[in-house]
Amino acid sequence: MTIVTIDTAQTTLAELLTRVEAGDEVILTRGTQTIARLTPVEQEQARPNRRFGSLKGMGQVGPEFFEPLPEEELRLWEGHGD
Repeated sequence: MTIVTIDTAQTTLAELLTRVEAGDEVILTRGTQTIARLTPVEQEQARPNRRFGSLKGMGQVGPEFFEPLPEEELRLWEGHGD
């Protein structure tokens, strides 16, 4: 971790960014007060290709799914219960 003042950061920004890219953390201060932290951005992981419909037929919904909820449970879902 590197701690620098704003004045120093303004004159050495390129060097500080090189350190951040290498994984270092840079703390910026104004006097004795910490005001910012520079950290490397996490790179996004490559997402696997997903195929639409690849789970087709692997689950079922019974007819009871479409039946109305009991009044007590409905009140709880709507935030009117304990």
